[in-house]
Amino acid sequence: MKVAEADILIVPGFTGSGDDHWQTRWERNLSTARRVEQADWSRPDRTEWPASLIAQARTAERPAVVVAHSVGVIAAVLAAPHLADVVRGAFLVAPPDLSAVTVPDACRSLAPVPEDPLPFPSFLVASRTDPYCPYEAAAEMANAWGSFLLDAGDAGHINSASGHGPWPEGTLVFARFMQQL
Repeated sequence: MKVAEADILIVPGFTGSGDDHWQTRWERNLSTARRVEQADWSRPDRTEWPASLIAQARTAERPAVVVAHSVGVIAAVLAAPHLADVVRGAFLVAPPDLSAVTVPDACRSLAPVPEDPLPFPSFLVASRTDPYCPYEAAAEMANAWGSFLLDAGDAGHINSASGHGPWPEGTLVFARFMQQL
């Protein structure tokens, strides 16, 4: 599948994705991409955040592909059972381990994290040095969700703070994922 053949749903995490974040750049550069907006980016909500994604996916004009980062991944996984008929795949980057002491308290409202297989193909990119998720926890999530796991090595939280504003490697991996859908 080509990017132009899908509605790309960008699902940022806690506090949204700033101007330099790779998600914001993809949103600007991919003609079929749009951000899933949340009422309050600083207060993730277990009901409202997945509901926003479900509502956006239901308005898709083409098959939808979810691109989620951080707690946006958790919102996408919570929404997944309601998206099987409209989402073609999910590209999941740097999910947090909500039990990690470094995760902001506001994000813990999304717990518990579902452990059921996702109803569509998924790709999970995880870092060995993510301050919000040990690699082993990300590997367990990928296994539970049936996601292909890509080890990003020493990449921090894979955001602009860790030097992943443009993130050309991510663009290449996403293009490869899209080809497989």
